[in-house]
Amino acid sequence: MVLPLLFAGTPEVAVPSLRLLAQDTENFEIRAVLTRPDAPTGRGRKLVPSPVKQAALELGLEVWESNPSEEESFIEQIKNSGVKAAAVVAYGKILRESVLNAVPLGWYNLHFSLLPQWRGAAPVQRAIWAGDEITGATVFRITKGMDSGPILAQYTTEIGKHETSGELLNRLSIDGAPLLSASLSAVESGSANPVEQNPGSYDVAQKITVDDAHIRFDVPAFVADRQIRACTPNPGAWCNIVAKQDYDLNQDLSLDSKSDSLPIKLHVLKCALANSEDLISRNINNLLPGKLFVDKHHVWVGTSNGVLELQEVKAQGKKAMKAADWARGAHLSDNSYCE
Repeated sequence: MVLPLLFAGTPEVAVPSLRLLAQDTENFEIRAVLTRPDAPTGRGRKLVPSPVKQAALELGLEVWESNPSEEESFIEQIKNSGVKAAAVVAYGKILRESVLNAVPLGWYNLHFSLLPQWRGAAPVQRAIWAGDEITGATVFRITKGMDSGPILAQYTTEIGKHETSGELLNRLSIDGAPLLSASLSAVESGSANPVEQNPGSYDVAQKITVDDAHIRFDVPAFVADRQIRACTPNPGAWCNIVAKQDYDLNQDLSLDSKSDSLPIKLHVLKCALANSEDLISRNINNLLPGKLFVDKHHVWVGTSNGVLELQEVKAQGKKAMKAADWARGAHLSDNSYCE
């Protein structure tokens, strides 16, 4: 039997699930796609549709930009559509209990963590930042608690050593789509066996802000590397490049240090723990936190324990480029450092 669906999602990571469900016409009929309204983007603040809306229109599906908080009208819209279940992937709004109850078979969310760990808005980013080696995706029935409903299915995967949150999210969104499809089929056939989440205290994946993405170099190199990968591409890991005239190799740098030039905001897009042979050959094993060392092909920066190599960067107002190419064009002094 074909299951009439409402699909709710907004960003690019929701598109693989939407496309897979829309293509499976033997099992599903997407009656409508619920997404966030067009948002102003770029310098011109032009209204741009969400990736899910763009995909839905390409697929010839009806798009709703309704506000679920306006309960009476939205519930009426659901009833008139005839949907029996709802699939949710990164929709971005909390659904009230009356709205959840308006769909006969319930709302089912594809969440990018191994629940109950990392409930919340940024599970992939927080898993990388915390140094987790394993993550995955979970399909659960949405209830009034935050990501706390009964689990229908999960799958696990290793986090790549150099994987950014953007790369991992993309992989999970593709691999998680069949998990969501299979779970919805089980709901329709009555063979689903939801399991309540284990009670306990778990880390919450709070949203990462621009301030959170300000890179710290007063931590070990592997910790700074995790922060950069967790914040890439959004909101984007960044630091300020400052040239200090009288740099004392025995002096710790701090955010309160006075500088003799205006800082340059630099986004770090890709980095790696420095190659030990490079460090030994250049005698730069003990760079102070934030201190830069640049040669023709490399850009290194010190941390509290170890050295990071900056590989790809983007200066404010510039395009992304190799760090060494940026450094040559920036004409950095020997006393330049990151703060």
